[in-house]
Amino acid sequence: MALTDALKDKILKLGSKQKLDAIIKYSTHSSEDIRMTVAIALGMIPTYDSGMALIPLLRDKSPMVRATACESAAAIRAKVCEEYIKKLAFTETDLNVKQVAKRAYDQLKDRVA
Repeated sequence: MALTDALKDKILKLGSKQKLDAIIKYSTHSSEDIRMTVAIALGMIPTYDSGMALIPLLRDKSPMVRATACESAAAIRAKVCEEYIKKLAFTETDLNVKQVAKRAYDQLKDRVA
């Protein structure tokens, strides 16, 4: 558990330093917590590439990772993620993810001209 917490801290620090490439290498980690942390860190970097890196997390097997990726995409106004989030908002079977995706989709629609 301590290793996971240390790795999560490292990923969040990378996010605050805008180190996109270093964060992306953890996006396929076996731990759901690590992939969620990657989504959070990507939400700290408002770039097109960060939005692109969120797309696989929007398709993650874990509902919590998908929900976190939706929130991060909305936070950085990732227009590139809008269609993926729209699909989650209307077709997702996990109710929490569906609610988070709807909120994120509304934010993206309202913020983007």
